[in-house]
Amino acid sequence: MKYIHGGDIYSRKIDHDFSVNLNPLGMPEAVKKALVENAAEFEKYPDINCLTLKKAVSRHENISRENIVFGNGASDLIYRTVLFLKPKRALLIVPTFSEYEKALKTVDCKTEYYYTDKENNFETGEDLFQKLHGKDIVFVCNPNNPTGMFMRSDILKRVKKICESENIYLFIDECFIDFAEYPEKFKSELTGDKIIILRAFTKIYAMAGLRLGYIVSGNEQIVRGIENTGQCWSVSVPSQIAGTAAIGERDYLKKTAKLISQERDYLMCELRGLGFRVYPSQVNFILFECGFDLDERLLKKKILIRSCENYEGLERGFFRIAVRSHDENVVLINTIREVKENG
Repeated sequence: MKYIHGGDIYSRKIDHDFSVNLNPLGMPEAVKKALVENAAEFEKYPDINCLTLKKAVSRHENISRENIVFGNGASDLIYRTVLFLKPKRALLIVPTFSEYEKALKTVDCKTEYYYTDKENNFETGEDLFQKLHGKDIVFVCNPNNPTGMFMRSDILKRVKKICESENIYLFIDECFIDFAEYPEKFKSELTGDKIIILRAFTKIYAMAGLRLGYIVSGNEQIVRGIENTGQCWSVSVPSQIAGTAAIGERDYLKKTAKLISQERDYLMCELRGLGFRVYPSQVNFILFECGFDLDERLLKKKILIRSCENYEGLERGFFRIAVRSHDENVVLINTIREVKENG
């Protein structure tokens, strides 16, 4: 099976993986401790309702437990949402995360694209509004993967208004939002019956192997529908324990945002100095253009980066790298410089 995402560390020897956008601080110590101390609980069936975890997230998000549903990572919830809603016509703002379209194909949904322009740093313009008409669902990745940018607040506000007035579901993916320096100013509120917001523990708490995500919506019918679509035991005992321990790690989140901001600036400056076209980012990954087979050359040095040629709207020569620790970032830049000079 060919990998269509980053993270293919199993079929080859990799020393540094920059292809997946995980927190460089690693899993919080409190999470590791909770997993070790509660290992005996793993022999039990999971709580289908995730009551303890739901209570913790409810306090953290300051929303009712009735407005939250958990899943086996963000992708699981994307598929379950699509399976529940069964939209006929969807709009994707590309380039963006490929799992939206894959999920839509499972229900034979017709997908249309709104193409953002690299000359405008892939920002969404007001011409998006006319593309919304006649759709059943619109996906907004905010911040967007792979560009790392947030949609302008005035644009998103207008999109929300149109979706509400025209009975269009608006699915907002905020899985990378906590990597921003001030995430609270970007988080969407549960206004209207058509908004579905996706968040995840996977990236921000470096829990990719555990798989844990959640959806919040002001429409309890949607929450119950998603909850009842798919398997009952979708969130494992270890995931529930880890999520409950992670959600209270506020200092960890502040430390993460500070580190990402510093190291992102370092990487962007160095990449520009190497002659690459670097696109602005507000989170923990960077999209840039390169005129040679950088991914293949780095792979020979046991460094993995994400080629973005399989993103709709991009082509060969676009690459995405994760922001890692300073030592790792220095290794990456020095190796890029070496392979660029030596060919």
